[in-house]
Amino acid sequence: MSDAKVFDILVVGGGMTGTAMALGLSKQGWTVGLVEGSDRAALLKTPQPVEGVMDFEPRVSAISVASQQLLESLGAWRGVATGRHCPYQGMTVWDGDGTGRIHFDAAELQARALGTIVENRSLVRALFEIVETSDVDLIDGVQVTGCTQDGDLRCIELADGRKLGAQLVIAADGANSRLRQWVGLPTREWDYDQQAIVCTVRTAQSHRYTAWQRFSQTGPLAFLPLAAENGDEHYCSIVWSQDTEEARRLMALDDATFTAELERAIERELGTIESVSKRFAFPLRQRHAKDYIAPGFALIGDAGHTIHPLAGQGANLGYGDVRVMLEELSSAKRSGLSPANELVLARYQRRRKGENLTMMMAMEGFKQLFGRDELPFRLLRNTGMRWLDGLGPVKNRIAAEAMGLNL
Repeated sequence: MSDAKVFDILVVGGGMTGTAMALGLSKQGWTVGLVEGSDRAALLKTPQPVEGVMDFEPRVSAISVASQQLLESLGAWRGVATGRHCPYQGMTVWDGDGTGRIHFDAAELQARALGTIVENRSLVRALFEIVETSDVDLIDGVQVTGCTQDGDLRCIELADGRKLGAQLVIAADGANSRLRQWVGLPTREWDYDQQAIVCTVRTAQSHRYTAWQRFSQTGPLAFLPLAAENGDEHYCSIVWSQDTEEARRLMALDDATFTAELERAIERELGTIESVSKRFAFPLRQRHAKDYIAPGFALIGDAGHTIHPLAGQGANLGYGDVRVMLEELSSAKRSGLSPANELVLARYQRRRKGENLTMMMAMEGFKQLFGRDELPFRLLRNTGMRWLDGLGPVKNRIAAEAMGLNL
Protein backbone atom coordinates (compact mmCIF):
# COMPACT_ATOMS: atom_id res chain seq x y z
CA MET A 1 0.00 0.00 0.00
CA SER A 2 3.03 2.29 -0.22
CA ASP A 3 1.73 3.79 -3.48
CA ALA A 4 -1.84 4.29 -2.23
CA LYS A 5 -3.56 7.27 -0.66
CA VAL A 6 -4.82 6.15 2.75
CA PHE A 7 -7.94 7.37 4.59
CA ASP A 8 -9.54 6.55 7.91
CA ILE A 9 -12.73 5.64 6.07
CA LEU A 10 -13.65 5.21 2.41
CA VAL A 11 -17.29 5.33 1.32
CA VAL A 12 -17.98 3.76 -2.07
CA GLY A 13 -21.17 5.00 -3.75
CA GLY A 14 -22.26 8.63 -4.01
CA GLY A 15 -26.01 8.16 -3.94
CA MET A 16 -28.43 9.44 -1.33
CA THR A 17 -27.10 7.13 1.39
CA GLY A 18 -23.36 7.06 0.71
CA THR A 19 -23.04 10.83 0.36
CA ALA A 20 -24.85 11.39 3.65
CA MET A 21 -22.57 8.84 5.29
CA ALA A 22 -19.41 10.56 4.04
CA LEU A 23 -20.61 14.00 5.14
CA GLY A 24 -21.48 12.80 8.64
CA LEU A 25 -18.12 11.07 9.09
CA SER A 26 -16.24 14.15 7.89
CA LYS A 27 -18.05 16.25 10.49
CA GLN A 28 -16.77 13.87 13.17
CA GLY A 29 -13.16 14.52 12.16
CA TRP A 30 -12.31 11.32 10.30
CA THR A 31 -10.35 11.58 7.06
CA VAL A 32 -12.95 10.47 4.51
CA GLY A 33 -12.87 9.60 0.83
CA LEU A 34 -16.04 9.27 -1.27
CA VAL A 35 -15.74 7.24 -4.47
CA GLU A 36 -18.43 7.77 -7.12
CA GLY A 37 -18.47 6.52 -10.69
CA SER A 38 -20.40 9.52 -12.07
CA ASP A 39 -18.86 12.92 -12.72
CA ARG A 40 -19.55 15.60 -10.09
CA ALA A 41 -20.71 18.05 -12.76
CA ALA A 42 -23.54 15.67 -13.71
CA LEU A 43 -24.48 15.20 -10.06
CA LEU A 44 -24.67 18.96 -9.45
CA LYS A 45 -26.54 19.80 -12.66
CA THR A 46 -29.99 21.32 -12.17
CA PRO A 47 -32.44 20.29 -14.94
CA GLN A 48 -34.03 23.22 -16.73
CA PRO A 49 -37.84 23.06 -16.77
CA VAL A 50 -39.44 22.90 -20.20
CA GLU A 51 -42.78 24.64 -20.68
CA GLY A 52 -45.65 22.17 -20.94
CA VAL A 53 -43.49 19.12 -20.14
CA MET A 54 -43.56 17.17 -16.88
CA ASP A 55 -39.87 17.18 -15.97
CA PHE A 56 -40.21 15.46 -12.59
CA GLU A 57 -37.80 12.59 -12.07
CA PRO A 58 -39.67 9.27 -12.06
CA ARG A 59 -37.80 8.04 -8.96
CA VAL A 60 -38.89 9.79 -5.77
CA SER A 61 -38.51 9.02 -2.06
CA ALA A 62 -40.88 9.56 0.85
CA ILE A 63 -38.47 11.04 3.37
CA SER A 64 -39.56 10.47 6.97
CA VAL A 65 -39.28 13.09 9.71
CA ALA A 66 -36.35 11.16 11.24
CA SER A 67 -34.52 11.08 7.89
CA GLN A 68 -35.18 14.79 7.44
CA GLN A 69 -33.63 15.48 10.84
CA LEU A 70 -30.50 13.57 9.78
CA LEU A 71 -30.27 15.58 6.55
CA GLU A 72 -30.78 18.81 8.51
CA SER A 73 -27.86 17.91 10.78
CA LEU A 74 -25.67 17.49 7.68
CA GLY A 75 -26.73 20.85 6.27
CA ALA A 76 -28.29 19.25 3.19
CA TRP A 77 -31.96 19.87 3.91
CA ARG A 78 -31.62 23.57 3.03
CA GLY A 79 -30.92 22.56 -0.54
CA VAL A 80 -33.95 20.28 -0.57
CA ALA A 81 -36.20 22.93 0.99
CA THR A 82 -35.24 25.60 -1.53
CA GLY A 83 -35.95 23.23 -4.42
CA ARG A 84 -38.97 21.23 -5.48
CA HIS A 85 -40.34 19.12 -2.61
CA CYS A 86 -43.76 18.24 -1.25
CA PRO A 87 -44.51 17.75 2.46
CA TYR A 88 -47.65 15.64 2.82
CA GLN A 89 -50.05 16.00 5.73
CA GLY A 90 -52.26 12.99 5.06
CA MET A 91 -52.11 9.39 3.93
CA THR A 92 -55.12 7.35 2.82
CA VAL A 93 -54.85 3.59 2.34
CA TRP A 94 -57.68 1.32 1.22
CA ASP A 95 -58.44 -2.18 -0.02
CA GLY A 96 -59.54 -2.17 -3.62
CA ASP A 97 -61.31 -5.50 -3.10
CA GLY A 98 -63.32 -4.47 -0.05
CA THR A 99 -64.49 -1.63 2.15
CA GLY A 100 -61.52 -1.25 4.51
CA ARG A 101 -59.96 2.23 4.59
CA ILE A 102 -57.60 4.02 6.95
CA HIS A 103 -56.49 7.65 7.02
CA PHE A 104 -53.46 9.10 8.79
CA ASP A 105 -53.32 12.82 9.57
CA ALA A 106 -50.27 14.81 10.66
CA ALA A 107 -52.48 17.09 12.75
CA GLU A 108 -53.42 14.16 15.00
CA LEU A 109 -49.71 13.73 15.73
CA GLN A 110 -49.19 17.47 16.23
CA ALA A 111 -46.71 17.35 13.37
CA ARG A 112 -46.35 19.63 10.35
CA ALA A 113 -46.16 16.68 7.97
CA LEU A 114 -46.06 12.89 7.87
CA GLY A 115 -43.08 13.09 5.52
CA THR A 116 -41.81 14.78 2.37
CA ILE A 117 -41.80 13.54 -1.23
CA VAL A 118 -38.45 14.43 -2.82
CA GLU A 119 -37.11 13.60 -6.26
CA ASN A 120 -34.02 11.43 -5.85
CA ARG A 121 -31.88 13.61 -8.10
CA SER A 122 -32.77 16.70 -6.03
CA LEU A 123 -31.71 14.97 -2.84
CA VAL A 124 -28.40 13.81 -4.31
CA ARG A 125 -27.74 17.30 -5.69
CA ALA A 126 -28.42 18.91 -2.28
CA LEU A 127 -25.99 16.49 -0.63
CA PHE A 128 -23.26 17.07 -3.22
CA GLU A 129 -23.55 20.83 -2.82
CA ILE A 130 -22.48 20.31 0.80
CA VAL A 131 -19.75 17.84 -0.22
CA GLU A 132 -18.26 20.59 -2.40
CA THR A 133 -17.59 22.76 0.68
CA SER A 134 -16.70 19.94 3.09
CA ASP A 135 -13.48 18.10 3.95
CA VAL A 136 -14.68 14.99 2.10
CA ASP A 137 -12.17 13.96 -0.59
CA LEU A 138 -14.39 13.23 -3.61
CA ILE A 139 -12.95 10.76 -6.11
CA ASP A 140 -15.47 10.95 -8.95
CA GLY A 141 -15.81 9.83 -12.54
CA VAL A 142 -14.01 6.52 -12.03
CA GLN A 143 -15.21 2.97 -11.43
CA VAL A 144 -14.07 0.66 -8.64
CA THR A 145 -12.58 -2.58 -10.00
CA GLY A 146 -11.63 -4.44 -6.82
CA CYS A 147 -11.57 -4.56 -3.04
CA THR A 148 -8.87 -6.51 -1.21
CA GLN A 149 -7.35 -6.81 2.24
CA ASP A 150 -3.76 -5.61 2.77
CA GLY A 151 -2.68 -6.16 6.36
CA ASP A 152 -4.85 -3.94 8.57
CA LEU A 153 -6.10 -1.92 5.60
CA ARG A 154 -8.75 -2.43 2.95
CA CYS A 155 -7.52 -1.62 -0.55
CA ILE A 156 -9.83 -0.21 -3.23
CA GLU A 157 -8.63 -0.52 -6.82
CA LEU A 158 -9.84 1.99 -9.43
CA ALA A 159 -10.24 1.60 -13.18
CA ASP A 160 -7.57 4.25 -13.85
CA GLY A 161 -4.95 2.20 -11.96
CA ARG A 162 -5.02 4.14 -8.70
CA LYS A 163 -5.29 2.41 -5.35
CA LEU A 164 -6.91 3.77 -2.20
CA GLY A 165 -6.50 2.41 1.30
CA ALA A 166 -8.63 2.77 4.42
CA GLN A 167 -9.05 1.29 7.87
CA LEU A 168 -12.76 0.93 7.07
CA VAL A 169 -14.55 0.70 3.74
CA ILE A 170 -18.30 1.37 3.76
CA ALA A 171 -20.14 0.02 0.73
CA ALA A 172 -23.09 2.12 -0.43
CA ASP A 173 -22.95 0.94 -4.03
CA GLY A 174 -26.54 -0.22 -4.37
CA ALA A 175 -28.58 -3.39 -4.52
CA ASN A 176 -26.19 -5.17 -6.88
CA SER A 177 -23.19 -4.17 -4.77
CA ARG A 178 -19.97 -5.38 -6.36
CA LEU A 179 -18.08 -4.70 -3.14
CA ARG A 180 -20.44 -6.99 -1.22
CA GLN A 181 -19.70 -9.71 -3.76
CA TRP A 182 -15.92 -9.14 -3.74
CA VAL A 183 -15.77 -9.27 0.06
CA GLY A 184 -17.90 -12.43 0.03
CA LEU A 185 -20.97 -11.44 2.05
CA PRO A 186 -23.82 -13.71 0.88
CA THR A 187 -27.47 -12.61 0.68
CA ARG A 188 -30.88 -14.17 1.11
CA GLU A 189 -33.06 -13.00 -1.75
CA TRP A 190 -36.09 -13.83 -3.78
CA ASP A 191 -37.84 -12.43 -6.83
CA TYR A 192 -41.40 -11.17 -6.32
CA ASP A 193 -42.14 -11.78 -10.01
CA GLN A 194 -43.43 -8.21 -10.02
CA GLN A 195 -42.42 -4.94 -11.59
CA ALA A 196 -42.93 -1.40 -10.33
CA ILE A 197 -44.22 1.00 -12.98
CA VAL A 198 -43.26 4.61 -12.21
CA CYS A 199 -44.21 7.84 -13.94
CA THR A 200 -45.70 11.27 -13.28
CA VAL A 201 -49.35 12.17 -13.87
CA ARG A 202 -51.45 15.30 -13.74
CA THR A 203 -54.89 14.86 -12.19
CA ALA A 204 -58.03 16.92 -12.51
CA GLN A 205 -58.36 17.27 -8.73
CA SER A 206 -55.74 18.51 -6.27
CA HIS A 207 -53.77 15.81 -4.45
CA ARG A 208 -54.58 17.75 -1.24
CA TYR A 209 -51.05 17.08 0.04
CA THR A 210 -52.06 13.49 0.69
CA ALA A 211 -50.37 10.23 -0.27
CA TRP A 212 -52.89 7.75 -1.68
CA GLN A 213 -52.40 3.98 -1.76
CA ARG A 214 -54.83 1.36 -3.01
CA PHE A 215 -54.13 -2.32 -2.48
CA SER A 216 -55.28 -4.97 -4.91
CA GLN A 217 -54.68 -8.68 -5.32
CA THR A 218 -52.01 -8.11 -7.97
CA GLY A 219 -50.17 -5.31 -6.18
CA PRO A 220 -50.41 -1.84 -4.59
CA LEU A 221 -50.79 1.46 -6.43
CA ALA A 222 -49.48 4.65 -4.83
CA PHE A 223 -50.13 8.26 -5.86
CA LEU A 224 -47.50 10.45 -4.17
CA PRO A 225 -48.05 14.24 -4.19
CA LEU A 226 -45.58 16.48 -6.01
CA ALA A 227 -45.10 20.24 -5.82
CA ALA A 228 -44.53 22.16 -9.03
CA GLU A 229 -42.61 25.45 -9.12
CA ASN A 230 -45.82 27.38 -9.85
CA GLY A 231 -47.67 25.86 -6.89
CA ASP A 232 -49.76 23.51 -9.04
CA GLU A 233 -51.17 20.80 -6.72
CA HIS A 234 -52.26 18.40 -9.45
CA TYR A 235 -49.07 16.43 -10.06
CA CYS A 236 -48.41 13.00 -8.55
CA SER A 237 -45.67 10.44 -8.86
CA ILE A 238 -47.12 6.97 -9.21
CA VAL A 239 -45.64 3.63 -8.17
CA TRP A 240 -47.75 0.77 -9.48
CA SER A 241 -46.52 -2.67 -8.45
CA GLN A 242 -47.95 -5.40 -10.64
CA ASP A 243 -47.27 -9.04 -11.46
CA THR A 244 -44.67 -9.16 -14.23
CA GLU A 245 -46.99 -10.22 -17.06
CA GLU A 246 -49.57 -7.59 -16.11
CA ALA A 247 -46.86 -4.94 -15.85
CA ARG A 248 -45.63 -5.80 -19.34
CA ARG A 249 -49.16 -5.49 -20.68
CA LEU A 250 -49.61 -2.09 -19.04
CA MET A 251 -46.24 -0.85 -20.30
CA ALA A 252 -47.20 -1.80 -23.87
CA LEU A 253 -50.40 0.31 -23.84
CA ASP A 254 -50.59 3.70 -25.49
CA ASP A 255 -50.90 6.67 -23.15
CA ALA A 256 -54.68 7.07 -23.51
CA THR A 257 -55.40 3.41 -22.74
CA PHE A 258 -52.87 3.32 -19.90
CA THR A 259 -54.43 6.46 -18.40
CA ALA A 260 -57.88 4.88 -18.52
CA GLU A 261 -56.57 1.76 -16.74
CA LEU A 262 -54.84 3.92 -14.14
CA GLU A 263 -58.03 5.90 -13.46
CA ARG A 264 -59.93 2.68 -12.83
CA ALA A 265 -57.18 1.32 -10.61
CA ILE A 266 -57.16 4.40 -8.34
CA GLU A 267 -61.00 4.46 -8.46
CA ARG A 268 -60.92 8.04 -9.80
CA GLU A 269 -59.98 9.23 -6.31
CA LEU A 270 -58.41 12.35 -7.84
CA GLY A 271 -60.76 12.67 -10.80
CA THR A 272 -59.64 12.14 -14.37
CA ILE A 273 -55.96 11.83 -15.24
CA GLU A 274 -55.20 14.61 -17.67
CA SER A 275 -51.69 13.63 -18.77
CA VAL A 276 -49.00 11.06 -18.14
CA SER A 277 -45.21 11.18 -18.55
CA LYS A 278 -42.91 8.54 -19.98
CA ARG A 279 -43.22 5.27 -18.04
CA PHE A 280 -40.45 3.16 -16.56
CA ALA A 281 -40.62 -0.34 -15.07
CA PHE A 282 -38.28 -1.85 -12.50
CA PRO A 283 -38.17 -5.50 -11.39
CA LEU A 284 -38.90 -6.05 -7.68
CA ARG A 285 -36.63 -8.26 -5.65
CA GLN A 286 -36.19 -8.59 -1.90
CA ARG A 287 -32.61 -8.97 -0.74
CA HIS A 288 -30.93 -9.07 2.65
CA ALA A 289 -27.26 -9.65 3.42
CA LYS A 290 -26.75 -12.40 5.99
CA ASP A 291 -24.06 -10.19 7.55
CA TYR A 292 -23.54 -6.45 7.18
CA ILE A 293 -19.89 -6.50 8.27
CA ALA A 294 -16.52 -8.13 7.61
CA PRO A 295 -13.05 -7.12 8.84
CA GLY A 296 -12.62 -3.45 7.90
CA PHE A 297 -15.84 -3.45 5.89
CA ALA A 298 -19.54 -2.60 6.31
CA LEU A 299 -22.68 -2.41 4.17
CA ILE A 300 -25.27 0.36 4.32
CA GLY A 301 -28.48 1.08 2.43
CA ASP A 302 -29.48 -0.99 -0.59
CA ALA A 303 -26.10 -2.72 -0.58
CA GLY A 304 -27.29 -4.50 2.57
CA HIS A 305 -31.05 -4.74 2.08
CA THR A 306 -33.80 -4.00 -0.43
CA ILE A 307 -37.52 -4.31 0.25
CA HIS A 308 -40.82 -4.11 -1.60
CA PRO A 309 -41.72 -0.44 -2.25
CA LEU A 310 -45.30 -0.75 -0.94
CA ALA A 311 -44.56 1.36 2.18
CA GLY A 312 -41.89 3.60 0.67
CA GLN A 313 -39.42 2.81 3.45
CA GLY A 314 -36.32 1.88 1.41
CA ALA A 315 -34.59 5.27 1.64
CA ASN A 316 -35.50 5.65 5.30
CA LEU A 317 -34.00 2.27 6.20
CA GLY A 318 -30.80 3.42 4.48
CA TYR A 319 -30.75 6.65 6.47
CA GLY A 320 -31.36 4.58 9.60
CA ASP A 321 -28.15 2.71 8.77
CA VAL A 322 -26.32 6.03 8.37
CA ARG A 323 -27.63 7.39 11.67
CA VAL A 324 -26.58 4.31 13.67
CA MET A 325 -23.18 4.01 11.99
CA LEU A 326 -22.51 7.68 12.77
CA GLU A 327 -23.46 7.12 16.42
CA GLU A 328 -21.18 4.10 16.74
CA LEU A 329 -18.23 5.73 14.98
CA SER A 330 -18.65 8.90 17.03
CA SER A 331 -18.29 6.80 20.19
CA ALA A 332 -15.25 5.08 18.68
CA LYS A 333 -13.69 8.46 17.90
CA ARG A 334 -14.17 9.67 21.48
CA SER A 335 -12.67 6.44 22.81
CA GLY A 336 -9.67 6.54 20.50
CA LEU A 337 -10.69 3.33 18.72
CA SER A 338 -10.13 2.45 15.10
CA PRO A 339 -13.24 2.86 12.90
CA ALA A 340 -12.72 -0.80 11.97
CA ASN A 341 -12.85 -1.98 15.59
CA GLU A 342 -14.75 -5.28 15.48
CA LEU A 343 -16.90 -4.44 18.52
CA VAL A 344 -17.90 -1.09 16.98
CA LEU A 345 -18.95 -2.78 13.74
CA ALA A 346 -20.72 -5.59 15.63
CA ARG A 347 -22.83 -3.04 17.53
CA TYR A 348 -23.80 -1.39 14.24
CA GLN A 349 -24.87 -4.73 12.79
CA ARG A 350 -26.81 -5.75 15.89
CA ARG A 351 -28.71 -2.46 16.07
CA ARG A 352 -29.64 -2.34 12.38
CA LYS A 353 -30.16 -5.95 11.42
CA GLY A 354 -33.14 -6.52 13.71
CA GLU A 355 -34.91 -3.30 12.70
CA ASN A 356 -34.37 -3.90 8.99
CA LEU A 357 -35.55 -7.51 9.21
CA THR A 358 -38.63 -6.46 11.16
CA MET A 359 -39.59 -3.96 8.47
CA MET A 360 -38.91 -6.48 5.70
CA MET A 361 -41.06 -9.13 7.39
CA ALA A 362 -43.85 -6.61 7.92
CA MET A 363 -43.81 -5.63 4.25
CA GLU A 364 -43.82 -9.27 3.21
CA GLY A 365 -46.77 -9.89 5.53
CA PHE A 366 -48.72 -6.99 4.01
CA LYS A 367 -47.98 -8.22 0.51
CA GLN A 368 -49.18 -11.73 1.34
CA LEU A 369 -52.29 -10.49 3.17
CA PHE A 370 -53.43 -8.22 0.34
CA GLY A 371 -52.42 -10.72 -2.32
CA ARG A 372 -54.94 -13.33 -1.16
CA ASP A 373 -58.47 -13.29 -2.54
CA GLU A 374 -60.05 -15.89 -0.24
CA LEU A 375 -63.00 -14.60 1.76
CA PRO A 376 -61.37 -15.05 5.22
CA PHE A 377 -58.39 -12.92 4.15
CA ARG A 378 -60.64 -10.21 2.68
CA LEU A 379 -62.68 -10.10 5.89
CA LEU A 380 -59.55 -10.00 8.04
CA ARG A 381 -57.89 -7.10 6.26
CA ASN A 382 -61.04 -5.00 5.76
CA THR A 383 -62.30 -5.49 9.32
CA GLY A 384 -58.79 -4.82 10.61
CA MET A 385 -58.40 -1.59 8.66
CA ARG A 386 -61.77 -0.25 9.80
CA TRP A 387 -61.01 -1.24 13.39
CA LEU A 388 -57.57 0.38 13.32
CA ASP A 389 -58.91 3.58 11.75
CA GLY A 390 -61.19 3.98 14.76
CA LEU A 391 -58.38 3.51 17.30
CA GLY A 392 -56.70 6.92 17.27
CA PRO A 393 -53.86 6.25 19.75
CA VAL A 394 -52.90 2.92 18.17
CA LYS A 395 -53.12 4.32 14.64
CA ASN A 396 -51.03 7.33 15.61
CA ARG A 397 -48.40 5.11 17.22
CA ILE A 398 -48.04 3.23 13.92
CA ALA A 399 -47.74 6.50 12.01
CA ALA A 400 -45.16 7.81 14.48
CA GLU A 401 -43.05 4.66 14.07
CA ALA A 402 -43.07 5.11 10.30
CA MET A 403 -42.03 8.76 10.74
CA GLY A 404 -39.24 7.79 13.12
CA LEU A 405 -40.76 9.79 15.97
CA ASN A 406 -40.74 8.89 19.63
CA LEU A 407 -44.14 9.59 21.21
